[in-house]
Amino acid sequence: MSAFVVTGTDTGIGKTVFAAALTGALQAHYWKPVQAGLDDGADRDTVAALTGVDPARILPEAYRLTTPCSPHRAAELDGVTIDIARLALPAQRPLVIEGAGGALVPVTRTVVYADVFAEWGLPAIIVARTALGTINHSLLTIEALRARGVAIHGVAFVGPANEDSEATICAMGKVARLGRLPMLDRLDAQTLAAAFMAGFRLADFR
Repeated sequence: MSAFVVTGTDTGIGKTVFAAALTGALQAHYWKPVQAGLDDGADRDTVAALTGVDPARILPEAYRLTTPCSPHRAAELDGVTIDIARLALPAQRPLVIEGAGGALVPVTRTVVYADVFAEWGLPAIIVARTALGTINHSLLTIEALRARGVAIHGVAFVGPANEDSEATICAMGKVARLGRLPMLDRLDAQTLAAAFMAGFRLADFR
């Protein structure tokens, strides 16, 4: 595949770290269409630090919003109107695109991320934590994406191994189990790259 959308079952689950790992492994371009929240730096800065890819491969956001909340509300607080037409796919390939939070996070008052994913026609990778509650959140995300015709490339787990939960999600959701990133005591470009290569098969993304 030349491009993937990375979405999650929730916010704060390791989606950006996985997107960075995949970007580095594929030497891909990275794009986060809408960045909401700048106090701790943008996700593109995290990805740049965790990949070491050429800075030209870290593409600028279509929108940079101040408040760390759903893009539709962050835009309103900044006095910005998000124009979905500005979220047209970049031409660069390979490309890793990171959404915000989960698949049904509102981009505007009438459009959620899953709607935009469907318009792009790209396969989605669902990032799911392995902690309690992940089965419900993951299956709901799978259903929401499929309801809009979004192809699901598979699920990438983040956290300590939880064999039953991981297997249950993939069996009930009828999706591929791509692998798992553990929690790293030291998170940097080297440890992340090593963890990705140990937990995933690069061939599954090509």
